Amino acid sequence: MEAVLAKYENQINAFSDFLEDLPEVDEPVWILGACYDLKTKKSELLSDVRSRLWFTYRKKFSPIGGTGPSSDAGWGCMLRCGQMILAQALVCRHLGRDWRWDPEKRQPKEYHRILHCFLDKKDSCYSIHQMAQMGVGEGKSVGEWYGPNTVAQVLKKLALFDDWNTLAVYVSMDNTVVIEDISPCCWSSLFAWALTASTPSTFSLLSFFLGKFFIYHTHTRKPNLAYYFIGFIDDELIYLDPHTTQQAVDTESGSAVDDQSYHCQRTPHRMKITSLDPSVALGFFCKSEEDFDSWCDLVQQELLKKRNLRMFELVEKHPSHWPPFVPPTKPEVQTTGAEFIESPDKLFESEEEFEILNV
Repeated sequence: MEAVLAKYENQINAFSDFLEDLPEVDEPVWILGACYDLKTKKSELLSDVRSRLWFTYRKKFSPIGGTGPSSDAGWGCMLRCGQMILAQALVCRHLGRDWRWDPEKRQPKEYHRILHCFLDKKDSCYSIHQMAQMGVGEGKSVGEWYGPNTVAQVLKKLALFDDWNTLAVYVSMDNTVVIEDISPCCWSSLFAWALTASTPSTFSLLSFFLGKFFIYHTHTRKPNLAYYFIGFIDDELIYLDPHTTQQAVDTESGSAVDDQSYHCQRTPHRMKITSLDPSVALGFFCKSEEDFDSWCDLVQQELLKKRNLRMFELVEKHPSHWPPFVPPTKPEVQTTGAEFIESPDKLFESEEEFEILNV
């Protein structure tokens, strides 16, 4: 296993370029819908990045299912990206986009409650334990690498058990978001996934989504690496990297959770747009029906401008040749903890199936 992980870490270094400092540019820098001028607002930008919840590989947590893995190093990066995306949606829902984390200040109780949803223990709603075991129903063994589609489907199912957030999760089909299908899912709040494809020619669309909205998420397929993209600067994307392995945080002592390791306090990473893999998951959060209507208007206008470079479609009616839309309901969860991956060699073998758009 150590040899596999060492090989994996070497591959990560080939795909990312760590910033010692942010480059000096005249263009505005966008972080999850917020615009910054680096010449005058650099500290505010870094505070924004540092405030995002950062979920990485962990080791020495309680075994998944009682007898399974006690670390997700090497296979859990896509799950961690899914956690970061959903956590940002919950932060926007309960704390607002302008909330900032300060290690010297007391945080609101909603912040701690959000963090507890993602702690590495079996009774946290969106923990690595819950996600891995729910993934068994999607055909994934515990310890197997996930793609964006599986993570989206798993979070959609887990959200049905989340009585506090009452979040409706919608996952698009065939690169198409159907307005008619979303309407009966709500309303308290909506979290929508658009599974799609990307090429360097669609960078202007990615920039639009990062500028107007707050979530972008993708992975590079070779090797199976996942990143959480939160902004862009010039021709590069800014991202949070889940591939750092940290010690599991003690959640059993009864004391408050030490949250320092859940915020990346380094200068953020960046990646050239040309390094992107075609398999992409875009996530959007709408707090109300009015937010969703505004989202539809803005996206439709932008898609019309770029008829040949669409990352996904937005349509009013459910396509007649599709199966009927069935609103999600609580699934029956019956996992024994025995459905674990047989060999660490399989960590790098699984690839998610995607329909690649002609762009």
